Amino acid sequence: MLKPIFTTFTAALLLCSCETHVPRAIPLPAREAPIHQQAFGSALDVDPMFAVSPGPPIRAAAYLLLDARTGQHLASRNAETPRAVASTQKLVTALVVLDAGNLDKPVRVTASDVNVEPTRLGLRPGEVYTRRTLLYAFLVKSANDVANVLARDNAGSIPAFAAKMNAKARSLGCTNSYFVNPHGLTAPLQRSTARDMARMAMVAYRDPTIRDIVRRKYYAFRRADGRTVTLQNTNDLLGRMPECNGMKTGYTVASGRCLISTAASGGKDVILVQLGTKTKYIWDDARVMMNWGLQRAQGRFGLAARW
Repeated sequence: MLKPIFTTFTAALLLCSCETHVPRAIPLPAREAPIHQQAFGSALDVDPMFAVSPGPPIRAAAYLLLDARTGQHLASRNAETPRAVASTQKLVTALVVLDAGNLDKPVRVTASDVNVEPTRLGLRPGEVYTRRTLLYAFLVKSANDVANVLARDNAGSIPAFAAKMNAKARSLGCTNSYFVNPHGLTAPLQRSTARDMARMAMVAYRDPTIRDIVRRKYYAFRRADGRTVTLQNTNDLLGRMPECNGMKTGYTVASGRCLISTAASGGKDVILVQLGTKTKYIWDDARVMMNWGLQRAQGRFGLAARW
């Protein structure tokens, strides 16, 4: 346990740039504590360490690996650099939808919802689905038409929903993010950072509905006409890495390959955000980095110090 005299000095260190490889930790806002406790038990204060290994080399332009139970940074590079994050921002969309609740509410698809490319589920105007069904299909298949349906249902329009996404990000302490749409397709000014996305992923990881969705390799989606189609998760780590239990993929030409992935083993949990990978090796990088992180995570409950 660190002596009290180091408290102020420690807080100053935690405010330094992520690129120094001095560990920081992600705190949850006070109003998120019940979710945290529901998922992980009682909270304890965590004393930050002063140094960590930079971790194994990976190809991401920016990344952040953290202990999902404490928020402690384990390794990072360019974690504060704003950049496009593609469909990984759908986790923010899901958080906003879940804030509204009432997941069994029926939602009718409109013509404006389906006017989007490239990844679509093939919804048709007039079809009706529950919010819950749409949310599962949305996170498993990463369908952009479903993103539009959920956003319009929630806020009335895409711009109004984007405003809610930005408010959600700010409420979680994400100061370098700006969202324009619910799906992550390239748009002027739209951006986030590995740090901000890790903070939001940490909150998503504590939500039982999101956890149940993103762990699924397949989801049986029942269409309005009664047909059932099996949707395969876009996250190839599910099946490649036994410890992997989520979360979300992303790709555009502007963003490169992006991946937020989670893993759990031996009472330890880690979250890895990779942004701007230009090769197909993003899956291999994730597996190597998360296995490395699982060996170093604390494996105990707690809210980490503020950073």
